[in-house]
Amino acid sequence: MNAPVKPDVIQNGASLSPAEFLRRKAAWRWPEFLFWGSAFALILLLPNRHLLLNEIAILGLFALSLDLILGYAGIVSLGHAAFFGVGAYAAGLLAKNGISEPVTGLLLSGAIAGTVGFLASFMILRGTDLTRLMVTLGVALIIHELANRLDWITGGADGLLGISLGPILGRFEFDFTGTTAYSYSLTVTFLLFLLARRLVHSPFGLSLKALKENPLRAATIGIAPARRIVAIYTVAAIYAGMAGALLTQTTQFVSLEVLDFARSADTLLVLVIGGSGYLYGGLIGAIAFKLMKDTLSAITPAYWIFWMGAILVILVLIGRDRLIEQLARPFVPLLRALGVRRPEERKS
Repeated sequence: MNAPVKPDVIQNGASLSPAEFLRRKAAWRWPEFLFWGSAFALILLLPNRHLLLNEIAILGLFALSLDLILGYAGIVSLGHAAFFGVGAYAAGLLAKNGISEPVTGLLLSGAIAGTVGFLASFMILRGTDLTRLMVTLGVALIIHELANRLDWITGGADGLLGISLGPILGRFEFDFTGTTAYSYSLTVTFLLFLLARRLVHSPFGLSLKALKENPLRAATIGIAPARRIVAIYTVAAIYAGMAGALLTQTTQFVSLEVLDFARSADTLLVLVIGGSGYLYGGLIGAIAFKLMKDTLSAITPAYWIFWMGAILVILVLIGRDRLIEQLARPFVPLLRALGVRRPEERKS
């Protein structure tokens, strides 16, 4: 018998094989080179803002981890900070117990957070969206209370003190200006972004999108939802744990704040600003969120939360895509000259 022929994919009127379709989707484009080139150039261009840039890189990685489950698997989480906090505390405890090399601590912290995520993933397999929302929140609250009660390990409300880290890979010492911290966090974020990009542009990534769009139809064509949900939830927990570890390593302090509900909510707001389902949403949203927060808190320290909320309400009412389209309208001739087409033009 002949092997079944894989159906081609129709894109822009052309018939493509699945392999060719994935290859084209995974191809790098000039805005991506510009984005990452600018991020690394800021190491030299903004030497006095490295501490803020380090926070943006860490928040971007954390938002990227949430985007993996929200944007690609359709799992809304109100407790993603649980894995961020587990990674943060793991990095601190490892440093206090002799593992002071940052990269080693980072990998071990990610593995510990991934283990917690793997165990928690089985609780969300059978639930609906609302059930999953409450389960993720419940897991975060349990871990927060454990960290609070086990003060002989975590330091409780006082935080984990006495964290001391050695040079990165035995060569690069952390400095007070945050240059090493930002370079380290940005490099880790970039490497993990590359892995995530490869993952979402693979057959596994396509199957996740199928599950998000129509779980029943995906199951009928042989896509096992349980295994994929467990896999992507574990990967997202590893990413979140590494983001938490970066925060601990670059600040050399960790407290219960890393497990707060507000951290999970902030990350959701980052994805609301930047968009979900295309990886760069978390990174762009982190930049916009941090810059708005820093600017508004400097202008109106007492009311910056009010203005942040007002901006988000306007963004939701108008629509992010529509707002971006209006802002980009004056630059349309330049974008066309550079070969960039608008979404409606790509469909035609």
